Parts: sequence; structure tokens; C-alpha cells
Amino acid sequence: MQYLVGTDSVHTTAAICDYLEARATADDAVTVIAVAPADEPTARRDADEALNVATVRLAAVGDVETERRSGMPAKVLRDVAAERGADEIVIGTHSGDPDATREVGSSARRLLAAARRPVVVVPIPEL
Repeated sequence: MQYLVGTDSVHTTAAICDYLEARATADDAVTVIAVAPADEPTARRDADEALNVATVRLAAVGDVETERRSGMPAKVLRDVAAERGADEIVIGTHSGDPDATREVGSSARRLLAAARRPVVVVPIPEL
């Protein structure tokens, strides 16, 4: 199974890792993409920290790749899913920002609206 994870924070990554730890095996592959604006150093730092969390938390999975990209998150994730032949996309319900609303965020809605493969939307616990 090829999983594609979309994240923007350690909180989102932690929730997604909780989901994957019960499902992904040593035979699976996980590609973790953190999308952050190229011109926002704080967002880039948060994205890099999210990728580090994924590497540590998913160590038992056979193959874990991480990459930071910039752009519109839904489009970036659709493009990477096609490039990698992802079987499933896993995202958080909303931004991992502690000030984000609890509703499904715009990136998740856009990705769901244009999905060509299963998308799992993982709830992010309140901090």
C-alpha cells in the first residue's frame, strides 16, 4: 500500500501517525508532504518539524519519504498522489494551527471535491 500524507504541523502529523500506526506495515510505503509557503520562514520551520515527527513515528513502516513543497495544498497533494501512484491520501481535518477552527478546512474540502482516490480525513485533537 502506498500512503500519501499531507501535513502542515506536528499536531496534524501526530494525529495522522496515530491513524497509520494501526494500519501501515513494514511492506507499505508512506510519502509525507508538508506544504508551506516558500516566503514564510515560520511555516517552513513548522513543516520541517512535522516531517521530522513523521520520520520518527513511522519508523516501523517499510519505506518513509518526506518532502517539503510550496503551493496550494490540495493541488500539491493531488499532483504528488498521481506522481507516486498513492493508494490512499491521509490528511487532517484542518490546519494544525492551534487557532484553527474545528471545521473541515478549505484544503481538505478542495482535496475531497477533486479526489480520484480514497482520502482519509483524520480528526486533530484539541490542544
